[in-house]
Amino acid sequence: MSTSKYKRVVLKLSGEALAGGKGSGIDPAVIQSIANQVKDIVELGVEVAVVVGGGNLWRGKAGSEMGMDRASADYMGMLATVMNSLALQDSLENIGVQTRVQTSIEMRQVAEPYIRRKAIRHLEKKRVVIFAAGTGNPYFSTDTTAALRAAEIEAEVILMAKNNVDGVYSADPTIDQTAVKYNTLSYLDLLKEGLAVMDTTASSLCMDNDIPLIVFSIMEEGNIKRVVIGEEIGTTIRGNN
Repeated sequence: MSTSKYKRVVLKLSGEALAGGKGSGIDPAVIQSIANQVKDIVELGVEVAVVVGGGNLWRGKAGSEMGMDRASADYMGMLATVMNSLALQDSLENIGVQTRVQTSIEMRQVAEPYIRRKAIRHLEKKRVVIFAAGTGNPYFSTDTTAALRAAEIEAEVILMAKNNVDGVYSADPTIDQTAVKYNTLSYLDLLKEGLAVMDTTASSLCMDNDIPLIVFSIMEEGNIKRVVIGEEIGTTIRGNN
């Protein structure tokens, strides 16, 4: 019987991960696979919080580059994360995993408002909590949301699931064949070398609060459980290497 290395985790999913090979929208097979993997770690006794991006439906940055007001474009991106969160909640509850969506922007008919103590209580009752609508503020990414929520709920680690890479590389491995994969890094290395894993605000928050980050591929079935039980896959980033 596998045992978990962590008691409470934040799983960060990009919106693109939900799109699978389609590039945009939500791929039902992919979201079902993710739900099954989350169920596997819940059954190990892990308390799971999830932060989902919205890039498969809308990108605030792309909207502002088209001439939209940046704040309006970012708010649209936050609503995209709510749509993704509700889809993931539905997939989880269809396989018997109790799930709550909490939003940073109030929309009571759709989900609970984000309340830290309530989120922690849900986790203690072994419910999956999905944090939607980012931080509730424009100009902040869902990476920053993951770092902020991880600090607030005292998660032991952030699991950053990627759909296009299996860790952190010295350069984009799809472009540069000489790119080297790192097994471990420090947040200072990340910031110093400008590695595009998460934005600098999120990296600084993780570093200041001593929250480790594990970057791995979501595309291989069972990887979330492998990370949680301590298998060394992907890249681990810590405050001090």
